[in-house]
Amino acid sequence: MTHQREPQRVALHTRLKPGKEAEYESVHAVIPPELDTALREAGVRTWRIWRNGLDLFHVVEVDDYAAMRAALRDHPANVPWQARMAELLAVEDDYSGGDTGIGLVWELPEKE
Repeated sequence: MTHQREPQRVALHTRLKPGKEAEYESVHAVIPPELDTALREAGVRTWRIWRNGLDLFHVVEVDDYAAMRAALRDHPANVPWQARMAELLAVEDDYSGGDTGIGLVWELPEKE
């Protein structure tokens, strides 16, 4: 029996350009099928985004966040998506750094 390890849970924060809220939500209503496939093939299990004004909060559950970023950096489905997001976000994600997400401070422990 193979044991699948627990996914990494990574929190991210991004910020929209003023006035781009409705457009961002519209673009995310249905992502391109090839991007969906690329994300899943890169180990993404879930990706949720919340918005509060211009602030976006993401929680990604992924097998290996660094490997996912490396796989998507030059992926033909992700490059045009990131170009589109650059039009909407205050700071473009150029996939250049050692992004590890927001550090966890506290979590309510699960009851056994």
